[in-house]
Amino acid sequence: MSRRSQLEALKEVNLLEMAPVRAASWEEVEDRVLIERRRPKKGQKRFLHQWLRYWLATKRLQLDDKGTFVWLHLDGKRTVAEVASELRKKYGDGAEPAEERTGEMIRLLHREDFLLYPGWDEIDQEIGHSSEPT
Repeated sequence: MSRRSQLEALKEVNLLEMAPVRAASWEEVEDRVLIERRRPKKGQKRFLHQWLRYWLATKRLQLDDKGTFVWLHLDGKRTVAEVASELRKKYGDGAEPAEERTGEMIRLLHREDFLLYPGWDEIDQEIGHSSEPT
């Protein structure tokens, strides 16, 4: 399935029921998560496209406090709905609308290859994490 057709098919899936996993190296710097884009590997599907995309894209992305909270809770076990609920508990009205905010962040991070959807994306076992959520 091509990336485009996969993204079209994902529009029909309830994102709140998915449990995304982190697919990028990251570290916490001053209570904020800093995500680093992985270099594409030779032999990977669409290598040239991936390499060009890598060089044109932002290499590092620093998340705000709510983004950091969401990132730390994306462990492949919690669903997006559960993470949104936890976000609402921690930030109250400041997180509203929590499901939409969380869902949009998840879509963006997936589109940028920082997150993977189990059952939809190939999961690479070499994904690096500097720390785990508490």
